Amino acid sequence: MAGYKEPGLEARRAAATSARDKALAKLKARAPLDPAVQAERLAAAKAREEMQAEKRELLKAKKAQELAEKAELAAKVAPAPTEAERKAARDAKYAARKARKK
Repeated sequence: MAGYKEPGLEARRAAATSARDKALAKLKARAPLDPAVQAERLAAAKAREEMQAEKRELLKAKKAQELAEKAELAAKVAPAPTEAERKAARDAKYAARKARKK
């Protein structure tokens, strides 16, 4: 029994050419698109794109509203410390550290 023989360059080139010719023949055999069908597809695609854009805008607005609510809640819960409060906290921390060292 003979083993597998690798096809040579010419055999591969001929196979590629015949495959390309078959694909071109299949493409040429297709019926042309009807302009009405093509216009309908374009209208459907445009409607779909508009719907997706509207959905994106709604999501963006919802996200902005959520961020605003979170910021408002954070401002109500804990107001930012003033400069004097921060300085007092820092001084207390340093004093506690010095007390531990002694």
